Amino acid sequence: MKRMHFIVAVIIIVAAACSGVKVTTDVDKTADFTKYETVSYLGWQEDIDKVINEFDQERIRSVLKAEMEKRNIKIVDQDGDMVLSIFLVSDKKTSITAYTNYYGGGAGYGYGRGRRGRGGWGGGHATTTYSESDYVEGTMVVDVFDLESKDLVWQGVGVGTIKENPEKREKSLPKAVATVLKDFPIAPVK
Repeated sequence: MKRMHFIVAVIIIVAAACSGVKVTTDVDKTADFTKYETVSYLGWQEDIDKVINEFDQERIRSVLKAEMEKRNIKIVDQDGDMVLSIFLVSDKKTSITAYTNYYGGGAGYGYGRGRRGRGGWGGGHATTTYSESDYVEGTMVVDVFDLESKDLVWQGVGVGTIKENPEKREKSLPKAVATVLKDFPIAPVK
């Protein structure tokens, strides 16, 4: 039984470590993405400094630029064929985990006649422990607009846990941004 609890615990830990960023995308199916050759950056939301620091802002800009260049889309200061905006939100959350140890009854326990004809019931006992952990969940929304029509032509939304350690965040943030842009309608050129 202890081995089974250990295996379940290992599976849960591995699944949590691989969970990564949950991404949803939407696209205007009438938009002609073959006409887009340039993109300009609309900028950050007004309160961005309350959400992430300047280092992370630069990491995001750098990955966005690299992802667009992979698709042969040139970044221009203004009046690109597409206009890209980013909106970020962070929420403090609490995760609650419960673990129950069950110690079942042994020989001589159970329903039926007990010793010397007395009825009895025996069973085990269980102990449940709860643990709480706080974390920060981040949501990044990337909107791409057609400059001429001002219509939204693509949107990518990524939701994931923000790493508090700056070194880990330096590695995870670029991967998260690239994951959000993975389904962008203009594929990277090989």
